[in-house]
Amino acid sequence: MPYVLLAGAIVSEVLATTALKFAEGFTRLWPSLAVIAGYGLSFYLLAQTLRSLEVGTVYAIWSAAGTALIAAIGIAFLHESATPLKMLGIALVIAGVVVINLGSSSP
Repeated sequence: MPYVLLAGAIVSEVLATTALKFAEGFTRLWPSLAVIAGYGLSFYLLAQTLRSLEVGTVYAIWSAAGTALIAAIGIAFLHESATPLKMLGIALVIAGVVVINLGSSSP
């Protein structure tokens, strides 16, 4: 169950970050409300996840998955560049999370 909550936290954070792009500095109401709601839900779910799992592991997964998903959304839908160096950076972030998880004592 903690990993389901963590997945929800990641999705909420990614949706909020995507909405942040469209909030235009919080000058547009609906995207701004989506940002606030998305980050609020994300932190709530993250806090619930931390009741069962180690903070280092949870934060590593949350931030790496969010980074990778936001980069993918940027490339696929927002016409951002997909340079080899950017792809290498994302791969290194994901590899770092794998290493952190290998050293974790959580179930």
